[in-house]
Amino acid sequence: MNELLLIGSLIVTFSLVLVFFRLFGETGLYCWTVLATIAANIEVLIVVNAFGMEQTLGNILFASTFLVTDLLSEFYGKEASNKAVNIGIACSLTFIVISQSWLHYIPTESDFAMPHIQAIFSNTPRLMLTSFVVYAICQRFDVWAYHKWWAFTTKKCGDSSRFLWLRNNGSTLISQLLNTLLFTFGAFAGTYPLPTLISIAWSSYIIFIVTSLADTPVMYLARFMVNHKKERA
Repeated sequence: MNELLLIGSLIVTFSLVLVFFRLFGETGLYCWTVLATIAANIEVLIVVNAFGMEQTLGNILFASTFLVTDLLSEFYGKEASNKAVNIGIACSLTFIVISQSWLHYIPTESDFAMPHIQAIFSNTPRLMLTSFVVYAICQRFDVWAYHKWWAFTTKKCGDSSRFLWLRNNGSTLISQLLNTLLFTFGAFAGTYPLPTLISIAWSSYIIFIVTSLADTPVMYLARFMVNHKKERA
């Protein structure tokens, strides 16, 4: 069941990124950044077994934010990508403040939600702060690497449209490795024993490899959509 859910989640998540892009363009990608950043930081609290590995959820949503910055880099430029990163950072910080304010309310006797809210969000500050720092570092690195790969391939072949797969995977795979190591040990060191941390990091990166390779067809499909729209205009 977990394996099927993860595969389904990957397909649905990347499809929704394309839907947001198709319907709302650049604005849709910014909206997805907000949604994915907040949802992934809640989902990452869940640890499951799938494909013979122990792993946290949230990896696919986090991976979708790298897809978003690559789409923005490809079609709207470096400035747009960095704007998405800034939006993600602002959302993370704002959500920390809002979610922590909930814990200070005194519930009524008829309340049933507060114990569950406390169970979830009492653990959120460390995860959110770690995610905030790691997100800022890795996403900015991803944007930088994407444009470095783009400049390199353009210089080598003289065609800026070629080697989309290389700049997409070349930037994301390295960024995701950095993201996996920094987040796993920053968020869970002292919470889980070292073997579990290594297992989580390894399984997370395996998932990121799969998601990074899986988002390449999405990039080409997005390019087709953009070119088709230009031809019809």
